[in-house]
Amino acid sequence: MTNNDATYHVPVMLQECLDGLNINPDGVYVDVTFGGGGHSRAIFEKLSSKGKLIVFDQDPDARANAWEAPNFHFVAANFAFLKNHLRVLGIPAVDGILADLGVSSHQFDDAKRGFSIRSNEALDMRMNQAGDFTAAKIVQTYDEEQLAAIFRKYGELDHPFKTAVELVKARNKSKIKTTGELMEALMPVAPKFKDHKFFAQVFQALRIEVNQEMDVLEKFLLQTADVLKPDGRLVVMSYHSLEDRLVKNLMKRGNLDGSIEKDFFGKVLKPFEEVNRKPILPTEEEIQRNTRARSAKLRIAKRVADGK
Repeated sequence: MTNNDATYHVPVMLQECLDGLNINPDGVYVDVTFGGGGHSRAIFEKLSSKGKLIVFDQDPDARANAWEAPNFHFVAANFAFLKNHLRVLGIPAVDGILADLGVSSHQFDDAKRGFSIRSNEALDMRMNQAGDFTAAKIVQTYDEEQLAAIFRKYGELDHPFKTAVELVKARNKSKIKTTGELMEALMPVAPKFKDHKFFAQVFQALRIEVNQEMDVLEKFLLQTADVLKPDGRLVVMSYHSLEDRLVKNLMKRGNLDGSIEKDFFGKVLKPFEEVNRKPILPTEEEIQRNTRARSAKLRIAKRVADGK
């Protein structure tokens, strides 16, 4: 196994994720967010030669962190079609699935990707560089209603329509092509002393829309019960409330929308049983060491044998 670039991404709550997976050395595991390979490498080291690790990542940069081994397989795709890819590999069921939903440090630190508010680069924000749908396209083509909708839903801004109106007014004067130009255009509506958080919310909204992150997450979560063996573990780390709400609803209530279905006897029908009733949070020590861990929430559930 080759070593990856340690600066690519520091794995968040590594030991907690390993504990959550409850790894069987001969089992089959999936890391759907390979990135720098930190979590994957630690999982792989716990597997025997009979065990197997399948990893997913749509970012071509991540492939450089992969290694060659008979029981390791890299899937160059996002995890929206988890079930199909496993079927192609001849894997009907797995013992554990890990998803770390955060943007990797590498993607934030690579200024030209356009994810960061700390630089002035092209408005890109694509996780998959093969696509042609960029943040610039949204900023230039969405109307006020569409912009307000994503700022409200994905950025959770206090004044989404006001922000959308300001953006459209600015782009009518001059085309907005870079992250710096976007921030300059929205500066008149940025809350005083809270502008950093405001721009982080705007960038989050655009990034989620560019990469259809919520749609991909919903598709992924709905497939997990189908591919996990009874007692198999689902371990998901989220970084904002929109993601965490979906994960919590699935694990706690069995449906993404939070609705509850019961059988004739009043038993709640759900495919998972929570291992931890409340999310696990990073320690203060970890946050000091890796500030990007500060908003992480880790939820763990076990596949119920007789669940729906």
